[in-house]
Amino acid sequence: MLKQQLNFKLSQKLSPQQIQLMKLIQLPTQAFEQRISQELEENPALEGGKDEKDSLDDEFGNDEFDDFNDSETIETEINVDDYLSDDEIPSYKLAANNYSSDDEEKQTPYASGTSFNQYLLQQLNTYRLGEQEKEIAQFLVGSVDESGYIRRDLQDIVDDLAFTQNVYTSEEKIEEVLAVVQELDPAGVAARNLQECLLLQLDRKTESPSVALATDIIKEAFDHFTKKHYKKLLSKFDISEDDLRDAISEIEGLNPKPGGTYSGNTRMIEHVVPDFAIKIVDGELELTLNGRNAPELHVSREYTNMLKGYKDAKDKSKSQKDAVLFIKQKLDAAKWFIDAIKQRQQTLFVTMNTIMHHQQEYFLTGDERKLKPMILKDIADKIDMDVSTVSRVANSKYVDTPYGTKLIKDFFSESMKNDQGEDVSTREIKKILEITIAEEDKKKPLTDDKLAKILKEKGYPIARRTVAKYREQLDLPVARLRKEI
Repeated sequence: MLKQQLNFKLSQKLSPQQIQLMKLIQLPTQAFEQRISQELEENPALEGGKDEKDSLDDEFGNDEFDDFNDSETIETEINVDDYLSDDEIPSYKLAANNYSSDDEEKQTPYASGTSFNQYLLQQLNTYRLGEQEKEIAQFLVGSVDESGYIRRDLQDIVDDLAFTQNVYTSEEKIEEVLAVVQELDPAGVAARNLQECLLLQLDRKTESPSVALATDIIKEAFDHFTKKHYKKLLSKFDISEDDLRDAISEIEGLNPKPGGTYSGNTRMIEHVVPDFAIKIVDGELELTLNGRNAPELHVSREYTNMLKGYKDAKDKSKSQKDAVLFIKQKLDAAKWFIDAIKQRQQTLFVTMNTIMHHQQEYFLTGDERKLKPMILKDIADKIDMDVSTVSRVANSKYVDTPYGTKLIKDFFSESMKNDQGEDVSTREIKKILEITIAEEDKKKPLTDDKLAKILKEKGYPIARRTVAKYREQLDLPVARLRKEI
């Protein structure tokens, strides 16, 4: 039996221009400048700087060239994937005089130098080692990870040396050469675990009673130390609280990741350029968009003159018509790009302005407890835009405030009810939790159960498991590990 069904499907397809506009909105200031440079390079009909003569509307906002859109118009298929691809951005910059003297440095700084492993090998070259010992030492250095540890079993290293380097040795010999590698800087490098790393660093410290005690604690009672069982340590070593406090102070001054802070590592230094700035002027908030987001662009007069020349010509050849269709295509793209940039500016400013006024109390005081609950939809509804548009602004943009440069998405948070039935921000609760833990007696730190009771007394009835979740999000350890002597 045949069965007929009628299905209706409502779908919305974005045009390539809409997709490109969304990509422009998502770009932070530095990436946006690179995108401008790319467009100027690819489209000769687009030029930077002010147009010294007529405005863009006078020059291009008429229909005097619409007679080129008859049967001779070239149909151009646009692949949406081209707009979504992340091709390499050219390294050149837009050389336009549209920056004020107080704008931030436009180039991203880089750290220079050798890699961590190269740094270790350079030191190794100063040691007198036999041929086999040198090969083993170089292999060990190559096994050091970016934190400064060798996390492989020595027997595995013996096997690898045999298979890959044709070096046949024993664990005892590896142990002997490892002791040499562990003499390299920084102290603690090439350790196989945290305990060994700390002992290597303590071994290089100037001898003193506190260093000697710290060494004994790490060597003989490492488990008690990591679990902060201070009473057991006091009893085991028969020492006073002051002695233990001095020894722990020595240990806390050590570096658990000796390779992580090596200054010669080649890496890009994060250099955030704020997209907005908020200032307090006479008790009122004032928002500005970074001027680098408002470049001066115009349509090439030379290209529009070419069209005028064609229109005035009496004889129009086929090659001229083909050329003029190409020119008009480039002019259309230039005009659209200029309009898209203006639309981007407006979208950025309207979105941030709405966020600023929604969180007015926070921006006036800097107190995170004043942050109101705010989700993307709250802002999207106020400015009559799509949630995805607000998300693109919030996730990639920074704002310079009197309290530091902040990522805009950090101002968003879910809401919870307090004991008065009012909506409060989860950020507010986290801040109160952070303050409560900071002010606790470190000799008797508060458990999650006690923290939940305290928050309930303050008017925030949340469960113990929620307290634990927020504490972990704040990167704060459990009560036992916050204990101090």
